[in-house]
Amino acid sequence: MNKKAYLHFVMFLMSLSLASSACKPEDKGEEANGGVKMDLHLRSNDFNENETIPRRFTCDAENLSPSLTWSGAPGETRQFTLIVDDPDAPRGTWVHWVVYAIPANVTSLPEGVTKMAFIEDVGKQGINDFQEIGYDGPCPPPGPAHRYFFKLYALDTEIDLPLGATKAEVEEAMRDHILSSTQLVGYYSR
Repeated sequence: MNKKAYLHFVMFLMSLSLASSACKPEDKGEEANGGVKMDLHLRSNDFNENETIPRRFTCDAENLSPSLTWSGAPGETRQFTLIVDDPDAPRGTWVHWVVYAIPANVTSLPEGVTKMAFIEDVGKQGINDFQEIGYDGPCPPPGPAHRYFFKLYALDTEIDLPLGATKAEVEEAMRDHILSSTQLVGYYSR
C-alpha cells in the first residue's frame, strides 16, 4: 500500500471512530433535569494533577493521606468509592488505599484520614497491598518516578461489603453501578 492510500485508510478509520463515538448511548451520569451532564472532578489542596506528591504523604515521612475534594457528581449518586494505586510497581499494580461506602453527601476527605475500618462521614476503608487498613502512601524502589492514581467513582447503589474489603471485592461490587468517574494523578520517586 502506498503512502497516499495508507493515509486515506487511516483517515477512514478515524472517521469511523468519530461516528461511532457520536452514536454512543447516553451516559448514566446525565442529569434528569434539562439533560445537563455533570462532570465529576477530583482535586487536592496538597498537589496538582501530574505533579510530585509531597514527601509528608509518603512512607519517607508522616505517611498521611492527602486532602481530597470533589464536585460535579450526578444527582443519582448513592455512594462514592476511592481507590489509590500505583501501576508502575515492579510486581504489578500496587494498591495504596481503598475507601468505599462514602456517603453521597460527602464531597471531601481531610488530610490524614485515620487508619480505622469505619469512620463516620468517611465510609469504610479496605485492605491495601501492605496488608493494612487505610492509606499507605507512595513507597517506590529507587529509580524513575511512579504514577499514583487517585480514582473516584460515583455509584448508583450502596455497596454492602464488610469492613476491610479488598480492591478486587470493591471493584466487583461496583460493576455496572458506576455513574461517573474521575482521577487525579501524582508522581513520586526516591
